Amino acid sequence: MSETTDRAVALFGKGYNCSQAVLGAFAEQLGMDCRSALKIASGFGGGIGRMGDTCGALTGAYLVLGLAFGTEDASDKTTKEKVYDLVFRTAERFTERNGTTTCKDLLGFVIRSPEGNNAVRQPGAFDKCPGYVRDAAEIVEEILNEG
Repeated sequence: MSETTDRAVALFGKGYNCSQAVLGAFAEQLGMDCRSALKIASGFGGGIGRMGDTCGALTGAYLVLGLAFGTEDASDKTTKEKVYDLVFRTAERFTERNGTTTCKDLLGFVIRSPEGNNAVRQPGAFDKCPGYVRDAAEIVEEILNEG
């Protein structure tokens, strides 16, 4: 693991959600302070607001890609398409490693559901999550290195 990937896993271990962990680990090297990154990503954990949709580690990776390669020019269609392609490639690589991109399928429950409320109280409910954070951070780091 790289230092950045280690940092992402460590942030998750400190209690930040998976999206915060990934974006927070890359923020400063991409010109954003970590505090702002943690705040921006705070609603994306648990599959976006604990709804079980796209894994928060991936949403954090997507935010990293936007910081690294995105544009603020609405007419810049080329850059927009490049970022969409990088997001797609990230999702493909994550799926290759984990079989899916959705939190509910990765965890086996939706946190916000009645079943999920019970599941999160069980030991080990989130034991797989550091691996998902690691995978998302590694994949986005690969893509950053590819340019």
